[in-house]
Amino acid sequence: MKYVEKRHKKQGFYTITHDFNNHVLPYFKNMNIEDITKFDILKWQDSIIEKNFKNKYNAKLYYVFNNFMRYCECCSYLTENVVSSVGPFNKKIEVKNHVVYNIHQFRKFRFCLDDFVLKQFFNIIFFYGPRPGEASALRFLDKNGRYIHLVHNLHQKVDRELDTPKNQSSIRTLKISYLMCFRIWLLKRYYIKLYGECKSDYFIFGGPKPLSHTTIDRYKKNAYLKAKLPPITQHEFRHSYATRKIHSGVPIDIVSRSMGHSHVSTTLDIYLHQEKSTHNVLSRV
Repeated sequence: MKYVEKRHKKQGFYTITHDFNNHVLPYFKNMNIEDITKFDILKWQDSIIEKNFKNKYNAKLYYVFNNFMRYCECCSYLTENVVSSVGPFNKKIEVKNHVVYNIHQFRKFRFCLDDFVLKQFFNIIFFYGPRPGEASALRFLDKNGRYIHLVHNLHQKVDRELDTPKNQSSIRTLKISYLMCFRIWLLKRYYIKLYGECKSDYFIFGGPKPLSHTTIDRYKKNAYLKAKLPPITQHEFRHSYATRKIHSGVPIDIVSRSMGHSHVSTTLDIYLHQEKSTHNVLSRV
């Protein structure tokens, strides 16, 4: 754990230890590590397959377990990494079904939101495409005129601390509309009225403290239920941004840069899935 903690960001470390402690350690807790065989690994994989996780999560569990065994092999606790010898999980056929909102659905959703701060939180994600953690991490000092600088991410699962962005491409500057500038100004006035001041290091969406992930989800759920819209995750508002932009003819490389993707292929992959999902959503509304 000390080795991993020094080589991963705080949220990544939390995820790795959580996955290991919940899906690897309980299965092998009564075994000596030297006695684990390839057959034991296959049986462990069977137990994971029975839980019907997605391919992506199975791959994460393999990564966590395999790297643990590599560490043990490197430190001469083991002579062979049996996890690596067995190999990763076989991928099952998955139908990726993400929900996206078009502009009319989003306006209907926003109308049903009962909190002004959250209206602006979802406005920034839907119209400009930052990750929810990046939007939550925005402070007033990150805004300069019509530009917002995305230089931080926010831990959602740990303690809501500022952290470095997901990757180097995530550090970027987005140009916002005059209307969005006005909305942010209104948020500043709101915090002054509420707290008596609005410091430059106040969070744009939350004031002295950023909004909690659970609070955002609670208001979001109430809004889409009230609007009679399909359930949607925070991240799918970002997907909605990508889908809408590409549908309107914005070049894929520009959309990719605005979203902070390392590769254009990532944006294209998301868009291809969202295009299919858009038709599904429209048919359900």
